[in-house]
Amino acid sequence: MTEERKYAILFAATLLCARKLMEIEDKPSPVRMSTVDKAIRNAAYILREIDKKWPSKASAPFSN
Repeated sequence: MTEERKYAILFAATLLCARKLMEIEDKPSPVRMSTVDKAIRNAAYILREIDKKWPSKASAPFSN
């Protein structure tokens, strides 16, 4: 799997996580900050899982 395809999947997953943000009012709040933090963690997790399943020859920026 190419890096471009991995990032396309990551982008799609991030959009799905962002849907939760649409339900929250448009002002700073602990719930909003927590939702953003969770979305970032989930996106990083998804990319790590993609890298495990389809490792690339170049090192991925989020591989921990």
